[in-house]
Amino acid sequence: MEQLKKKYKSLEVVILILMVVSLPLFGMVYLYYNSGNMDWGLPALPDWADGLLYGAGIGLLVVQYLLFHKKLKDTSQREELSEKLHEYLEATRVRFLILFTTSLISTVGLLFFKSPMYVVIFAVTLLFYSLAKPTPDRIKRLLKLSKEDAEIVKEIARPS
Repeated sequence: MEQLKKKYKSLEVVILILMVVSLPLFGMVYLYYNSGNMDWGLPALPDWADGLLYGAGIGLLVVQYLLFHKKLKDTSQREELSEKLHEYLEATRVRFLILFTTSLISTVGLLFFKSPMYVVIFAVTLLFYSLAKPTPDRIKRLLKLSKEDAEIVKEIARPS
């Protein structure tokens, strides 16, 4: 259980770091985008790069959702709570890395192409950031845990 507690705390730190990096980066580019009077002298990228970034951003949002839920389906086959939690935490880590990549793509896209679609992609990414953050109640619901197992998860998530 101590190992799971460490892994849970480590995941919380990783999620916080990813959010702390992606939010200011996008915020800075968004302010640049809205000001209209700053010029960073960026090179013009071809139109296909715009399409590639759109597709990658939207595709990664879909992929992270599908991968996470596939992994959840796989964890339902497990009997042991520690195995379920280990797989859930790993799936969540991968999910947040994909969301971070998506936020970087939307930041770069907005910087170079100044399209509001990248703001929408980032907003959806933020929605997933907030809805996917692991909490004991969310873990209980997603893994369909018993009350006893849910209490163990609450103990793992409790601050030291």
